[in-house]
Amino acid sequence: MMLTSDPTRLALLAGLTLGYAAVCLAPYLRQRRKRRAAQRERAALAQAPAWIVAYASQTGNAEELAGQTAQTLRLAGLPVRLCALAELAGADLQGAERVLFLVSTYGEGDAPDNAAAFLDRVMGAPLPLAQLHYAVLALGDSAYARFCGFGRALDQWLAAQGAARLFARVEVNRGEAAAIEPWFRQLSHLAGTSDAPDWSAPAFEQWRLAERRLLNPGSAGAPVYHIALDRGAGALPQWHSGDLVQVAAPADPARPREYSIASITQDGRVHLLVRLHAHPDGGLGLASGWLAVQAGIGEPVQLRLRQHRRFRLEDNAARPLILIGNGSGIAGLRGHLKSRALAGQKRNWLFFGERNAAHDFHYRDDIEQWQASGALARLDLAFSRDQAQRLYVQDRLLGNADEVAQWVGQGAAIYVCGSLNGMAGGVDAALRQILGRAALDALAAEGRYRRDVY
Repeated sequence: MMLTSDPTRLALLAGLTLGYAAVCLAPYLRQRRKRRAAQRERAALAQAPAWIVAYASQTGNAEELAGQTAQTLRLAGLPVRLCALAELAGADLQGAERVLFLVSTYGEGDAPDNAAAFLDRVMGAPLPLAQLHYAVLALGDSAYARFCGFGRALDQWLAAQGAARLFARVEVNRGEAAAIEPWFRQLSHLAGTSDAPDWSAPAFEQWRLAERRLLNPGSAGAPVYHIALDRGAGALPQWHSGDLVQVAAPADPARPREYSIASITQDGRVHLLVRLHAHPDGGLGLASGWLAVQAGIGEPVQLRLRQHRRFRLEDNAARPLILIGNGSGIAGLRGHLKSRALAGQKRNWLFFGERNAAHDFHYRDDIEQWQASGALARLDLAFSRDQAQRLYVQDRLLGNADEVAQWVGQGAAIYVCGSLNGMAGGVDAALRQILGRAALDALAAEGRYRRDVY
């Protein structure tokens, strides 16, 4: 009773109560202001004419550059939608005012896997696009006759539908930095900012040739070498299975060669599988000759790691995997199998093909160990010259058509690594026969059909 009758104490209690309430209320008010600001920003973006940045990428270069392109536009305060080309429908293009396309080409003018759905669904028919302004960055390799073939075809198709170019198509050979520069210069002009992000590739680092071992003595094919590289001084960088390395050979450091990584970070070394290339005149390939023959053990190797998002496991890490490869393509698949074994994922099915089992069964010890431990649930081999009739991995696929379809129906993802000519096309045709064209295109769009082919 004394407390309630004392005005001083009542005032003190009231002040403490209000102070406590203010302390508790302040975070709520801050969060409410942030929510309202975010709602206003979303509403403004919805009303503004958005830019679309669309990419079609086989090894990740176009996707990486598309992300940097979108960042440049956002620095200028422009609303941007960043997406894979397969995610765009005809209605998206007809409703857009400005679209920037960054697309790669692999092989003789082929579109990347994540552009197949767009090629069939959108580019397969006329589409009035008189309102659209666009630009194309085309990535390719001049070693092929149809250099930047898909980028050129996309540019021509857009122009034929009445769309207007923001600036002329930019073509890039083998990721050359100088050739990419005009794209970002034009982009900065369009965005009204010169504060573009750093788009240059990371610098090469010095590694060391630690091991070299011939894997196929007596083979009828070209020699194949297991190469191990270690970092030497400094912390070991992290990479994911499916990633690539670029090696700068001393004879031509301006044209680095890419190789699939056959190891995981936990191995402590980068493992490569290098097939020695010989020219008709007897000369050796600049990179393969140096790595496989000329460089001495312990010599420095200029190398940089490169993310290969299109061939990583990522969202497929918990799915069953069907892994298909031939020849030195087993390198990228070995990395995935090592990663899966480490994670305890046992729903793995490997299809592998080469010439002769006696000489060309690369990484046989690893594969048999995974079988014995249960990390490899199924194995189908195709050694083409071990019987009178040639047998290839696509034949093994067709021979197991029902089981392949069953695995896919259970959520499996398909990874293909190896030669573009012959194997990749044959495997693609076999999968289309087993699953149907629409289903295979849907798998590619979903990221469940991934290829690292060369």
